Amino acid sequence: MKKLLIPLLLLAAGSAHGQAADSVSSEPAPTPKWYQTVSIRGYVQARYNRLLETNPDLTCEQCDRSWGRNGGFSLRRIRIIFFGQLHERVYFYLQPDFASTLSGSSSLNATLLRDAYFDVGLDKASQFRVRLGQSKIPFGFENMQSSQNRLALDRSDGINSSFSNERDLGAFLYWAPTAVRQRFSRLVKDGLKGSGDYGVVGIGAFNGQTANRPELNNQRHVVARVTYPLEIGGQLIEPALQAYSGEYVVNRDQLSSGVKHRPDLRYPDQRMAATFVLYPQPFGFQAEYNVGRGPEFNPRTDSIETQRLHGGYLLLNYRLQHKGQQFYPFLRAQYYDGGKKHERDARSYQVREAELGVEWQPFPSFELVTMYTLSNRRFEDFQKPDNRQRGGLLRLQAQLNF
Repeated sequence: MKKLLIPLLLLAAGSAHGQAADSVSSEPAPTPKWYQTVSIRGYVQARYNRLLETNPDLTCEQCDRSWGRNGGFSLRRIRIIFFGQLHERVYFYLQPDFASTLSGSSSLNATLLRDAYFDVGLDKASQFRVRLGQSKIPFGFENMQSSQNRLALDRSDGINSSFSNERDLGAFLYWAPTAVRQRFSRLVKDGLKGSGDYGVVGIGAFNGQTANRPELNNQRHVVARVTYPLEIGGQLIEPALQAYSGEYVVNRDQLSSGVKHRPDLRYPDQRMAATFVLYPQPFGFQAEYNVGRGPEFNPRTDSIETQRLHGGYLLLNYRLQHKGQQFYPFLRAQYYDGGKKHERDARSYQVREAELGVEWQPFPSFELVTMYTLSNRRFEDFQKPDNRQRGGLLRLQAQLNF
């Protein structure tokens, strides 16, 4: 009997121990504290634009203020980004820039807020999500593409003239299936120069005066965008359509004494654009074009008037990987005819420009871009009603990623 009892007792003890172990392992893991979900990343860009310069009067205020006469070495961007998933349905993103130049100021490297928003998922997978705060407006692939990833040193005049710094305060609703959201993420992480996740469908309302500027009327701008990244025969393409509409109030601080304008300084501000992207595997192609109307200085009447605008760009690129290094040679041509509402007197532009360059990434934390720009620019306001500049310059940018 004893010989029979001993094995039974050992079996019962083992079973009890197993049940206890199962009980312990089945307990849910402790929920991380909010500060354990926060991550930090960023980048720094240092530039020099004066090599092989043929015309020091050729400048581009929106592109890079260190172009042209008296320009030198500059820090174009110093960005530190704080972000994290605080809850399965709550995500936040905060990005200051420590290399900003304030309008009307000669001081460099001022701190200015770029992004400050949070996303609230309307379902558990956050396929539907609402974004609240200051963020990029879903208009134009190149506008939404981070400067950390973009090949050309500056965004094209035709698309970027829509919004200074690409951002504004507002509320946006985004939708994309989980698989597509993952694809948006891979297009950036895999070095294919994606724009990030702004949904398959995005709609929103925002102030309309652009980032870090107060609202000046009771009218909101509205925007809508539809895009979809498709995989066809091993290639990835992304077509998109987008449009926005609103009423822009020209800032009085940006007016020359004597320029004529509407008494209330209010002007229609409307655009629509088409985008097509073939991601570089290894050949790439990118094209965008927009049309619309907005405020623009007319040198014949010395007044700011509502005028039509149009313009865009074509970009050809190639991705070469060799021994852990990456090379991206590229060629971009752009054209724009229209006003820039956020510059002095809603400055009138006509731009024809070609850029040839290469981005070299010897390792992930460092990039070097060499780019030659050949430009023909007419940019006129009340103070300079007849101003066309032509020339070329070699531009260099070193970028640190962390």
